[in-house]
Amino acid sequence: MGSFTETYSGGTPSADNSKYYGGDIPFIRSAEINLDKTKLYLTEAGLNNSSAKLVAVGDILYAMYGATSGEVGVSRINGAINQAILAIKPTQNDDPQFIMQWLRNQKEHIVNIYLQGGQGNLSGTIVKKLEIETPVENSEELRIGIISQSLDNLITVNQRKNFYHLLC
Repeated sequence: MGSFTETYSGGTPSADNSKYYGGDIPFIRSAEINLDKTKLYLTEAGLNNSSAKLVAVGDILYAMYGATSGEVGVSRINGAINQAILAIKPTQNDDPQFIMQWLRNQKEHIVNIYLQGGQGNLSGTIVKKLEIETPVENSEELRIGIISQSLDNLITVNQRKNFYHLLC
């Protein structure tokens, strides 16, 4: 994956400095990679005085630490990330949705190989070495990504519908 993507992780501003928090920059943590809002917000000072890095809508976000290891999503907001998230950006014309769906489908395999014995940590180095086969045509990759996303959405809607019926 490292041959056709750019990857980086962020950092966390010092919690001891109240001037770093309460601003208008969403601070995305690993449990929030699939959400369209966050609970914490950074100030410009918090961003500039830490290793936090900015991501944009459409960037792939990959959780590397703890209970969320291996979770993946495509960012729904512009914001900053901490060290527990790896941002993945295709450097060629590869479809982020295709890459995200591939990572999601490979989660169990990746976790079983690299996180043996419970909660471990993934790393950017591990992710860059993952071998992903992409279609020759980018249009095929795009179609696969769209179909996979549509199936995920359909599954989510049906799960919510079933949960609602259980409550009633």
